[in-house]
Amino acid sequence: MRSFFLGDNAISDGEAVVTGELYRHMARVLRLKEGAEVELIDAGGVRHCGTIAEVGAKSLTVRIAASAALAEEEPAISITLYQGLPKGEKLDLILQKCTELGISEVVTFDGARSIVKFRGEKTAGKLARFEKIVQEAARQSGRGTAPRIAIGGNLKEVLKESRQDVKLLLWEGEDENTLRETLARHTEPKSVAIVVGPEGGLSPEEVKEALACGFTPVTLGKRILRTETAGLAMVSILQFHWGDIR
Repeated sequence: MRSFFLGDNAISDGEAVVTGELYRHMARVLRLKEGAEVELIDAGGVRHCGTIAEVGAKSLTVRIAASAALAEEEPAISITLYQGLPKGEKLDLILQKCTELGISEVVTFDGARSIVKFRGEKTAGKLARFEKIVQEAARQSGRGTAPRIAIGGNLKEVLKESRQDVKLLLWEGEDENTLRETLARHTEPKSVAIVVGPEGGLSPEEVKEALACGFTPVTLGKRILRTETAGLAMVSILQFHWGDIR
């Protein structure tokens, strides 16, 4: 049974009328016909199982047979990654793989050493594309909820609202405070934040800003990880230590 995120398509009186891009994907790309069984996941994390009752020229109708909340399927721990903007398509990879690993939120920031910057009208288009990436990754990995994606300003701006129980700054300049030791000092937090810099790392001023916001600098050991590897490694470790990887 194929699974789809409903997006703006609403369910009413036991039926979902699918239009727009999702309709085109289901009817034109996948060529799903009447009678096909599908799974629709709404914005509230509820899974609706049903059958395509009608395929029209611009919309299709799914008759819902059963619905169930999926909140219990998400990890008990909420992980937020503050990611310095990397070059090329690295952010696509980060978003896709972090979604598969169960991350709750990814917030990008314009690092002092970021080569790429998001500005003006391009931001909305980028955000729509990123949301599509995480929705597809969530669907393929069987998640009921796609992570929240936000495009922020500089690091100081995005961290001023951070309220997580544990805040970790992955920094190559730290050589004493290991991640293992840091995790051992905390018992089952509900939320964790991670800061990862872009390719050039974080500037001294950015490190000071993160420390002022309550972040603890940590090292993963002798090796320096690429920006597209660091966040994935951290999320994997946190999910194994406190989450649902077992």
